[in-house]
Amino acid sequence: MLDTLLINIGQLLTMNHGEKPLKGEAMGRLPLIENGAVGIKDGRFAFVGSMEEAKQLKAEKVVDCMGRIVSPGLIDPHTHVVFGGSREHEISLKLQGVPYLEILKRGGGIYSTVQATKQLGVEELKRKAKGHLDRMLSYGVTTAEAKSGYGLDRKTEWKQLQVIQMLQQEHPIDLVPTFLGAHALPKEYEGNAAAFLQSMIQILPELKGMAEFVDIFCETGVFTVEEAKAYLQKAKQFGFHVKMHADEIHSIGGTEAAVKLGAASADHLCGASEKGIEMLAASDTIAVLLPGTTFYLNKDRYAKARSLITAGAAVALATDFNPGSCPTENIQLIMSLALLKLKMTPEEIWNAVTVNAAHAIHRGSLAGQIQVGRFADAVLWDAYHYAYIPYHFGVNHAGTVWKHGKVVYQRGEEACAFHT
Repeated sequence: MLDTLLINIGQLLTMNHGEKPLKGEAMGRLPLIENGAVGIKDGRFAFVGSMEEAKQLKAEKVVDCMGRIVSPGLIDPHTHVVFGGSREHEISLKLQGVPYLEILKRGGGIYSTVQATKQLGVEELKRKAKGHLDRMLSYGVTTAEAKSGYGLDRKTEWKQLQVIQMLQQEHPIDLVPTFLGAHALPKEYEGNAAAFLQSMIQILPELKGMAEFVDIFCETGVFTVEEAKAYLQKAKQFGFHVKMHADEIHSIGGTEAAVKLGAASADHLCGASEKGIEMLAASDTIAVLLPGTTFYLNKDRYAKARSLITAGAAVALATDFNPGSCPTENIQLIMSLALLKLKMTPEEIWNAVTVNAAHAIHRGSLAGQIQVGRFADAVLWDAYHYAYIPYHFGVNHAGTVWKHGKVVYQRGEEACAFHT
């Protein structure tokens, strides 16, 4: 006897590609079952197949999906979900065309958020972050990376990671913690990046068990390629996996450095060079693209998704949810921007927010696919064709979200009919 049986699924997006990330042309293939069914038992998928194959199955609860889409839970592999305050006061500067790096020099940008984060206690930060995670969950996200990076000192960075650990226990979304202490250069270290990075390296041993990845913002005016490489090499020596904010604004060789380091992902990549793209394609490093950031900053240069895919790279998508350059938890909006601005196909987009996004945070064997034996993370969508989700933008299409077989979000009774 199954716990739950989902029937009459018009398109069941199994994303069953195997155990490796999808590269190049493979991103255009979308495994699905027409008129499918899914069985759940003890929090895991126990049956995945057609309605014909499911005829003899029994369950305590049967969910009639009424011909709609079911997919794996979505994965957001780049977020900054724990922070204090907000930055709507910077909007006027952005409207005047003041560049982000200039706002940073004026004491705004990340420095404003760092100050606000220092002022909040653990419980206040947790309550605020929970609200953001609740919203992510409502859009169909069941696994997300979560970075620190708004402390730039031991005490506050530890506090952020502590909040992530607490939310990992308390919130339905599985969180993957990343230490981003090297997010910016504090004013007191101006002109002495080496000393600041050394101070971050000194606390790495304390973070084992608190963070899985170490990240750094490699960009003009922040940390150089050589500084980033040396820093992440130290992180690897301490047993951490590494990521890199690479070539977001300028082409300075961050993409190439991330590949040489064997980084799990290189993120942003708006300025990635042709050489960097070729190196990504020949590597296991995932290109995590963040079109919401380019959109919100009102920039014209988006990451070259088509060049990356044509070259044979593995591409994932993420929100980059943060208070300054991309204040949205809506992964579905990112899917639409990928369609319209990155020129990705619907098939590539779905693979980029499931299979490849999982691999970008080393969850490829756990999340992003509907397979017998895996945890039952799934979304029932208020749509009948997978292309409709990125096509109809600006609204929430997620009707019901299951995490480990339990309903953790349901928008309305119109989303599906329950029979017990």
